[in-house]
Amino acid sequence: MKFFTRGIPLEALAEGGRLAGLLLIGATILSLVLSNTAVAPAYTGFWEQEIGPVFLQKSISHWINDGLMAVFFLLVGLEIKHELVDGELTEPRKAMLPALAAIGGAAMPALIHWYFTRGTPAATGWAIPTATDIAFSLGILALLGSRVPAGLRVFLTALAIIDDLLAVIVIAVFYTDKLYVPYLLGAAGLVLGLYLLGRWRKDWLWAFAVLGILLWYCMLKSGVHATVAGVLLAFTIPSHHIRRLYHALHNPVTYGILPLFALCNTAITLKAGVGVELVSPLGLGIMLGLVIGKPVGIGLSSWLLVRSGQAALPTGVSWLQMLGLGFTAGIGFTMAIFIATLSFRQPELVDVAKLAVLGGSVLAASIGALILLRSPQVATAGPELVSGRQ
Repeated sequence: MKFFTRGIPLEALAEGGRLAGLLLIGATILSLVLSNTAVAPAYTGFWEQEIGPVFLQKSISHWINDGLMAVFFLLVGLEIKHELVDGELTEPRKAMLPALAAIGGAAMPALIHWYFTRGTPAATGWAIPTATDIAFSLGILALLGSRVPAGLRVFLTALAIIDDLLAVIVIAVFYTDKLYVPYLLGAAGLVLGLYLLGRWRKDWLWAFAVLGILLWYCMLKSGVHATVAGVLLAFTIPSHHIRRLYHALHNPVTYGILPLFALCNTAITLKAGVGVELVSPLGLGIMLGLVIGKPVGIGLSSWLLVRSGQAALPTGVSWLQMLGLGFTAGIGFTMAIFIATLSFRQPELVDVAKLAVLGGSVLAASIGALILLRSPQVATAGPELVSGRQ
């Protein structure tokens, strides 16, 4: 997860990204190893064990994807609200470049995926390559150290925040099954209650927690994905509580929930024909969406906006470094795998999608790191439209 760019030194942002990225890599490797050894049946079977009260029994994997990931989206929502109210996205002129770059970086991968999968059941996974995993992306930039200008790190953070917002909208609108109106009305009533609570009883955090749990349950039963409840709850939290709640949730989410998500959702058995699966329409749509769609979408959108005179590059950042950032944003991983689990009902398609996400993310990270390592440093001069405040 990301750190707020206002009031937090960029060294802390970099360190958090580095540790989170390494932990997720370790969890992924461990899960792939366990899934392809003699303990595989026990390991994969563990995630399918059902737990919970009688009226809400679900497998462990469902509790992680529908329950714990709602806490992750609560953290995402807190960050989005902070940046909109008191952060890098407060001023429209500063927000314009990362906003359009994020939109372009989502649209181009979706188009590439559609081109390869049109007319097939795999077409429903069009949103998979649109996502960026900020923990991995910032981790790559952190590992490159002084080769990456501060403005590029903050630009990537702002872009990823908007990318997260787009992902939430996509999940709510396009990955919703049959709607159950009574629960949907209950959720709407709870959101109204949370809004009023935020105006009249701003310090009753225990009440926000209780209503938030009820909101999660109503969303779960309504047909809208339950994780959306986390974002809705975050938007009703009073602004003066956001920073404290963010820092309280950051470590448990970054070093607990996300690695657990990686362990659960990368339990993939690698079969003999894995290479063939990766060059299938689904595999190509995802991999090329991440490796080509992301940098082209981000780069082209940014170039058009700067060319029109409506924005300028961040201070000390060159176009070659922007290209490197575009490839780095092609690291989909956590959010992309999460969307993959929502996109298909066929387990074989889910596994192909996960493998393609992993393959595309590794390739995009490698190309992005190589470009950034070989990019000449730029003298810091000119207008700074996206900057970190310390």
